[in-house]
Amino acid sequence: MRVQDTGDGALYVQMLGGFAVTYKGKLVAGGSKASNSQFTQLLQILLHDRARGVSRHRLEQLLFEERDMEDIHHALQSVIYNSKKKLEKAGLPAGSFIEQKKGVFYWTDRFRIVEDTEQFERLVAQADKEEDEDSKLVLLLEACHWYEGEFLPSQTAVIWAAQEARRLKEIFCRAAEDAVDLLRRRQDFFQMEELGLWAARIDPLSDWETVTMEALVSLGRFEEARKLYDETVEYYFSEQGLRPSKKMLEQFERLGSEMMYRHAALDFIQSELTGRHEMYPGGYLCSYPVFQGIYRMVERMSERGGQSVYLMLCTVVDGKGNPITEGSQIAELTTRMGDAVRGAVRRGDAMCRYGRGQFLVLLMNTTWENCGVIQRRINQRFTKGRSRIGIKYYVNSVFWAPDIDTVDETARRPEGGAEDAARRTP
Repeated sequence: MRVQDTGDGALYVQMLGGFAVTYKGKLVAGGSKASNSQFTQLLQILLHDRARGVSRHRLEQLLFEERDMEDIHHALQSVIYNSKKKLEKAGLPAGSFIEQKKGVFYWTDRFRIVEDTEQFERLVAQADKEEDEDSKLVLLLEACHWYEGEFLPSQTAVIWAAQEARRLKEIFCRAAEDAVDLLRRRQDFFQMEELGLWAARIDPLSDWETVTMEALVSLGRFEEARKLYDETVEYYFSEQGLRPSKKMLEQFERLGSEMMYRHAALDFIQSELTGRHEMYPGGYLCSYPVFQGIYRMVERMSERGGQSVYLMLCTVVDGKGNPITEGSQIAELTTRMGDAVRGAVRRGDAMCRYGRGQFLVLLMNTTWENCGVIQRRINQRFTKGRSRIGIKYYVNSVFWAPDIDTVDETARRPEGGAEDAARRTP
């Protein structure tokens, strides 16, 4: 929690990354066991919007969601009264905490309030006005570290909280990007690495890993950069079924172009390139960028030598032939299909995971008919009992003209679908 209660009598309020209110070092509301009770919601609304206040109508609307109540005004007064008792029981001095002026409710000004969202926005606003780059950078970095996560993450279904969360996240992203630009110009890659790690932790699945990777490559820490890339690609695939972004691919290509190895004998270099540890009898499983590089090279070789190469996309589908992209089974199905594909193709064929429930395979020196044979082998390894879950195949030639037919077959049993696909000729 960025808001640190110093015990000075102020009310410390955290709303970024969670909700907590403390007074003189004691938790008043929220914390790890925070609930979405009307007491908690009342504090969140009035503490966050304490400068302007909240009208009676809006407060009733937010708390009771337009429920059909006989006396909604009385219900609001009951919530306020009960909240006062809870706050006093939690250690706050007796008195009125919520004041009403001309139909608008305010949080009392008896306490100094230290709220993380207010501190965050104040620092960003100061940075925007600052002309000195040194001072601007200090303010931006401090602001970024005040942002400890999404605004009221337990209230994502509440419209006003969701809107505020989106607004504050946009401010954070802009501040972080401005800080990265300044750090890049200064070639301060150590702080750039730290900022990338921080942003990726508190704003996951938003591509902040590219900042860390850029810093690592610039510092010459190539192995760490490669490891980060592999871990990020795996995380994005497993969590959202996402492929590497354009920015991440650019950093990966930069990594490849800037990696420099020590002077060594050719035999030693060749032993490293060979990868003798990879003794799996099936296809070569690689990351998407590596697969992309292999594809481009094979495409060039096919143009010159006329090799017969096919690109096959395998997709897990349900009983109606619809792709399965969500649900508790998707991770297990993707792994199972990957094992089936890898065991069915040759060591000289390359493959990679492309999305949730999808694999790409580059079939080298094969024929259209053999594509159907390979599909049957995959089905034999993948199909379990009488399950209607199966694999749909799409196949295109890498070398032939782009008007070639595309195989679109769904196979649920070893003898189904793939044989018809094998009979077709380009």
